[in-house]
Amino acid sequence: MTASAIQVVHTHGESIAVSTGGLEIFRYVYPGDPDAYEGQKPYAHPLRTLAGDLVTGYRPHDHRWHKGLQFAVSHLSGHNFWGGNSYVHGEGYQYLPDIVGSMRHLGFDVIDVRETSLEFTERLRWQTAAGEQWASEVREIAVGEVFPEHRTWSIHWRTAITNLRDAPLLIGSPTTAGRPMAGYSGLAWRGPRAFTGGEVLGAGEQGGPEMMGQPGDWLAFVGKHDDVDSVSTLLFEHYPGNHAVEGAPSKWFVRTEPFPIANPSLAFDEEIALSPGAVLWRSWRVVIRAGGWDRDGIEAFRKEFPLPAGGDRR
Repeated sequence: MTASAIQVVHTHGESIAVSTGGLEIFRYVYPGDPDAYEGQKPYAHPLRTLAGDLVTGYRPHDHRWHKGLQFAVSHLSGHNFWGGNSYVHGEGYQYLPDIVGSMRHLGFDVIDVRETSLEFTERLRWQTAAGEQWASEVREIAVGEVFPEHRTWSIHWRTAITNLRDAPLLIGSPTTAGRPMAGYSGLAWRGPRAFTGGEVLGAGEQGGPEMMGQPGDWLAFVGKHDDVDSVSTLLFEHYPGNHAVEGAPSKWFVRTEPFPIANPSLAFDEEIALSPGAVLWRSWRVVIRAGGWDRDGIEAFRKEFPLPAGGDRR
């Protein structure tokens, strides 16, 4: 099957946008938004299906720091690199701006534009509100695989995080800090408001709200749009080798109520201790489909377009 051509526009210092057939489907905003309390970080928004339907939410009124598809860490050695209020065990969510860190864009090592794909490699610095440099990140994002026959296109998101401190870097979530079933941390998608109450599918017989906190190779979120009579699906997949802790499959953070969100959590209920100088590697694929998708259709797609083995380390 032949992929469709794409067009790329890089507005230097602002964003990288990908279009196909004159329709913008992806925009990566890399300076991040300037409000420090929202956890300054790059994000991808808007994302659209090949039918032109919007499948990301941006700065929703309930969580202003949710921005499309983003990578952030909610608990990092006692600091918040996610944005917004910070969970403190026994006290709930607190306004603590002095512990809200940021993920700062340093530059692109590679921007490779081809007829049917875009790949770029970005360097970032993770720093605390006080300016301490705690980690460096090399982020590789590939956009393409535009297949109109399947009504799909894909994002491959790979990250390598290096601990710059002279002490272990503890990667966690509100659940590792004591709040049950709130294990969000890592690559996270916030859906449009209309997707509230959508359908969640998983491998085998998995699905629905019980996917919260469960391990699995993939998760799909099917949502209905306002204004137009259409449905869209987002498929989130772990590359082979992704683990929360050594030998333990990563768990999903997902909600359909009171708002739509999905996250293959880095550390749902168990912290990752990254030693000084150590590197954490993770990779995911996100497939955006115009239309609904059932479990059989998803499994057929995954069989036709399998992820490469060992893709978490390049």
